[in-house]
Amino acid sequence: MATGRSSFMHMTVFGAGYSGKAIADLYRQAGHAVSGTTRSVEKFGSLQALGIEPLQFDGTALSPELKQALAKTTHLLQSIAPGRDGDALLRLAGHDLRSLMPQLQWIGYLSTVGVYGDHQGGWVTEETPCKPVSARSLERVEAETNWLAAGKQIGVPVAVLRLSGIYGPGRNAFANLANGTARRLVKPDQVFNRIRVEDIAGATVFLADRLLGGIYNITDNEPCAPQDVVVEAARLMGVEPPPEQPFETAELSSMARSFYGENKRVSNALLKQLGFAFRYPDYRLSLQQLWASDTWRKEAADPA
Repeated sequence: MATGRSSFMHMTVFGAGYSGKAIADLYRQAGHAVSGTTRSVEKFGSLQALGIEPLQFDGTALSPELKQALAKTTHLLQSIAPGRDGDALLRLAGHDLRSLMPQLQWIGYLSTVGVYGDHQGGWVTEETPCKPVSARSLERVEAETNWLAAGKQIGVPVAVLRLSGIYGPGRNAFANLANGTARRLVKPDQVFNRIRVEDIAGATVFLADRLLGGIYNITDNEPCAPQDVVVEAARLMGVEPPPEQPFETAELSSMARSFYGENKRVSNALLKQLGFAFRYPDYRLSLQQLWASDTWRKEAADPA
């Protein structure tokens, strides 16, 4: 245990959806108390089933119950995406972050590798300047900057976790093939980065336990063409993959098409240098585990 840490630890996760719930659950499994927010009281049951104290937060106000949880929070995780008005929690907390959380020791902020923008397939590291293209990535850069500044102001380390494409139980190529939504879009030289939700949880707890701040890329070892993942999943399932579709002529939403406007290979070397070991370092191993364990069928959590 790090010097100066309290023996009592309580994590509050803002946005206990797919990734947030996985992080909260892993932290709870380590023997710590955990609270998690959701927009709807109807989702309280799924959090309680994991031993997570459910709290309602819709981004407009901090309820008395939420303030009580924050008062005992030692580790804060913000996984709610910012909007046009910025980060909801920072907006509501203002300059009262320390008074709201007098025991706070560490802050984690879930961001995205989208902040790097397009690098035409080149490698990027945490030192690479951000060149956000989309409005959502611009909002992420602003939120990152504001959280890092807020942590510095109150003397608390802030870890910014830049996540690549998230998948895992309930959200994967097997599920897409099974429900008929899998597509094999082909854009020459296009690659994407990806990460299993369990490794997001593991990396977050790794950083939280060590009270580490800074910026970290959370991505597996092997950026690859998106159609390669579909082909491998189909092979494991013993089914024919969907036919190839040229990207240029495919019918896509504007958001889906914007993802293909960013092409880069994201390095995870920094996190590994610190001693973190990915459970699922590449998509092949990960898909094999999902298929063999049948966990791909598990229902994915709704957004918080």
